[in-house]
Amino acid sequence: MNEKFFTLPEKKQQAIINAGYRVFSQNSYKNSPMSEIAEEAGISKSLLFYYFHNKKEFYLFLWDKCAEMTIEFLTEYKCYDQKELFKSIELGMQAKMEIIRLYPNMASFTIKAFYEKDPEISAAIQKSYHKYFNFKADKTRMNLDKEQFMEGLDIPMMYQEMYWASEGYLWEMVQRGMVDVNKMQEDFTKLIEFWKSIYLRKE
Repeated sequence: MNEKFFTLPEKKQQAIINAGYRVFSQNSYKNSPMSEIAEEAGISKSLLFYYFHNKKEFYLFLWDKCAEMTIEFLTEYKCYDQKELFKSIELGMQAKMEIIRLYPNMASFTIKAFYEKDPEISAAIQKSYHKYFNFKADKTRMNLDKEQFMEGLDIPMMYQEMYWASEGYLWEMVQRGMVDVNKMQEDFTKLIEFWKSIYLRKE
């Protein structure tokens, strides 16, 4: 990408990014026109291609921004400093709600991108996802107090089950064709309480 993008005023950068998230979240990668993104951002299509050489570059930039911003906000909300797993997850939800206030379509874009099948970008998305996912998981697990969990719990299997449950839920949201962030927060709050009831040591 052209580094001159970062010399734009922050509001203009945010307008271009939000336009990208909106258009890509409502269409497949192949059917997302750069002309529509440019029009919504209030710039010409040629200027958008001046900052980002092609659609793939812009798409992967938006994906990486999701991951980097998520890590930045999770760090700011001290999610990685917690010794209690579910306290970390609850703070993480608060952090992600703050991100959504800044970039309303980011959550929908992230879910859509994760399940995108276009061969031009799918491999790059999955490779990037596992890099960031492992980073977040390792940072979270580093400080966890294992005494919080019920005796004899297979902790790696617990993480795997939570991952599968979350992925299945997100897949269902994608199949419905609409990502309702408030409903997601409500459902995950209930799910966290359920996980607490089965995984935490009883006092």
